[in-house]
Amino acid sequence: MKPTLNRRLGVFGIVFMVVAAAAPITVVAANFPLILSISGSIGLPSMVLAATLILLLFAVGYTWMSPRVPDAGAFYSYVRQGLGHRAGLGTASIALLSYVLLTVSMTCYLGVQTGNLINLWLGVTPPWWLISGIMLVIVGVLGYRDIELSAKVLGFVLVLEVIAVLAIDLGVLASGAELSTAALNPAEALVGAPGLGLLFAFLGFFGFEATAVFRNEAKDPERTVPRATYIAVITIGALYFVSSWLVVSGLGEDQAVAASNEAPDSVIMDLAGSVIAPIFADLVQVLVVTSMFACMLSFHNIVTRYLFTLGQRGVLPAALADVHAKHRAPSRASLWVSIITSAVVVVSALAQLDPVVQIYTWYSGAGAVGVIWMMALTSVAVIAFGRSQKGALAPSGWVVGSAVLGGLGLLGVLAISVWNLPVLVGGTTEALIWGGILIIAFVGGMFLPAKPQAFDAAAELANADADADADADADADADAGAAEAEPAASAR
Repeated sequence: MKPTLNRRLGVFGIVFMVVAAAAPITVVAANFPLILSISGSIGLPSMVLAATLILLLFAVGYTWMSPRVPDAGAFYSYVRQGLGHRAGLGTASIALLSYVLLTVSMTCYLGVQTGNLINLWLGVTPPWWLISGIMLVIVGVLGYRDIELSAKVLGFVLVLEVIAVLAIDLGVLASGAELSTAALNPAEALVGAPGLGLLFAFLGFFGFEATAVFRNEAKDPERTVPRATYIAVITIGALYFVSSWLVVSGLGEDQAVAASNEAPDSVIMDLAGSVIAPIFADLVQVLVVTSMFACMLSFHNIVTRYLFTLGQRGVLPAALADVHAKHRAPSRASLWVSIITSAVVVVSALAQLDPVVQIYTWYSGAGAVGVIWMMALTSVAVIAFGRSQKGALAPSGWVVGSAVLGGLGLLGVLAISVWNLPVLVGGTTEALIWGGILIIAFVGGMFLPAKPQAFDAAAELANADADADADADADADADAGAAEAEPAASAR
């Protein structure tokens, strides 16, 4: 009998996996100053709140689909079910391209940031590509093993990140800084360049959408995946909303934008050092590096699950769907992700691309547009699938209304991201090139030689594995109960 995936991830295991991809301390330390700078507005909390509401509305339809499409393909599976097989394949192609680009962008940026940290401590700066190579090996080893190992590593790093963010928030409160009321005024979010501000606030949530990707490794996916999705969005949104308000207050509502323009890389570190202790600024720098590592590991695991699922569906070679006999993990798929990401990093380094200005900017910008594209397409697919369901299977008015509103919000964010693609990738020429690559990936993916019937057969197999694991757990519990009852009966 072939080994099956471990199904031991609970709600918080999945939450750790996806929230770590959002990289909270990196968002606070790097994205917040960027949003203040490019928007020219202190309406950061309102931008975060708007992004949270759009994603919560999206999550309603997304989680409604989860038990109705019992498959770990997430965007690919949902779009396929709602808009047809070819649209699903195009989405799968975009998913692989986008998440590989995001993984590589974070890998290279991590090499630079770690090198800067080593230089701060030791006075020497190793080549960024050497550090990135070491990180690829570590992530490759973790990804090859049982998913629980990754969840434990990510959980540990995430707890440190959240503690650090909360420490900055409490430091601002304890410092006696005047709490800004203007920053909470929604009208402030419309000052300057509100579209760009909303876009970058939205990017701070990336990763949460992958909850369904871990469906095949969840204990009770029909309940675990929806709960993890809502918890992830609400947790990230609440943390960012409160922290953005206190960051603006700590910097001063009259100085926040100017301070972010002057020193976007260090303004939050300086704030942390001033409201807590000077050494805390160094600690935040360390946590930004560990946060990037966690983000890199999370994206690696997401790409791995896509490859594994596409191998099951016959879209890619079936060998990618092999499960390691010992680790009960998609180890072969993980190994290929390591090979692919390493190859892209090597080619990028040999081409002498700048790791931040070019690699990080280009790859993360294009990958971000790809993910937003998939989310908008998934919203349309949810509505289309809902309309095809009749009677008791049909979605409620609440689900339909939320999907429509969430879809409109995502289409708006997609329009903003496409319009500002030159900003995301660093130029108009680059925007045309990367936009063309995304379109070619989607259209090319639509014609992949896959068998539609393989989708349903693989989904049935996954459900059978889940039922078998559930029965095995029930039998184990029953045996444990019987073993405990025997001594008690003997004693009587």
